[in-house]
Amino acid sequence: MSEVRSIVVVGAGTMGSGIALTAAMSGIRVHQVDVADAVLERARAAHRKILARNVEKQRMTQAEADAAVGRVTYTPDLGAARDADWAVEAVLERADLKKEIFRQLVEQMRPDVVLASNTSSISITQIGASVGQHAHRVIGMHFFNPVPVMKLVEVIKGLATSEETTARTIALAQKMGKTPVPANDRAGFVSNRVLMPLINEAFYAWMEGVAEAEHIDEIMKLGCNFPMGPLRLADFIGLDVCHDIMMVLYHELGDQKYFPCPKLRQLVTAGRLGDKSGRGVFEYAK
Repeated sequence: MSEVRSIVVVGAGTMGSGIALTAAMSGIRVHQVDVADAVLERARAAHRKILARNVEKQRMTQAEADAAVGRVTYTPDLGAARDADWAVEAVLERADLKKEIFRQLVEQMRPDVVLASNTSSISITQIGASVGQHAHRVIGMHFFNPVPVMKLVEVIKGLATSEETTARTIALAQKMGKTPVPANDRAGFVSNRVLMPLINEAFYAWMEGVAEAEHIDEIMKLGCNFPMGPLRLADFIGLDVCHDIMMVLYHELGDQKYFPCPKLRQLVTAGRLGDKSGRGVFEYAK
């Protein structure tokens, strides 16, 4: 099993930048790719901020932080990563966009490179089918936010995913300090199939006046020992992301319980997306 020395991470948003930093801190060279220069600059700033905090808290030395920064290249050009040993796609939760990225990766990269998707709900089999005979290289590698902190990686095999691809993915996740856990290729996998109905029901409880938003979260934290209430968690994830995942679950599983609550849909329409926009269920200081 060949060693992974370099990876390309396509998408430099919250998840993509977190995956890139985690890989760099594990000694892997990273090509952080995004079509938007502003997003790349935000990722660069976030990396430096997190590493500085780690040095301040004595989790790593300044030399280790400098080395991690030096392993990341920020570029809008996917072609710059054609010699990488691994690919992780972490773009928006849209099947059409992901399929196009995977077709480009097949064209750009060596035939032995594993093509992993950080999708949180879209079928790996569907993504794999978009690259035909290369489907055996496609696998789900679902990290959790914040990536440098959260240990779990859901590993999802598509119908055509090879055993070698699965074994290599588990090995890379472990090298990055994560705990890989397998899940079958069903909409939402395990985490979001269980989590999103919980978040949706919290929105219904808020909309129907069962309790105020902060009280719903407080009850769930104190009563169920959750570290974060479901409405606060939705803001943290991004209300638009929650909405998109619920729509995938609804279309794939055909059950009305997965359809987003009208209150959630209203907030997304208004551009109140949570932490990323400064306002969602709750308001956040800039």
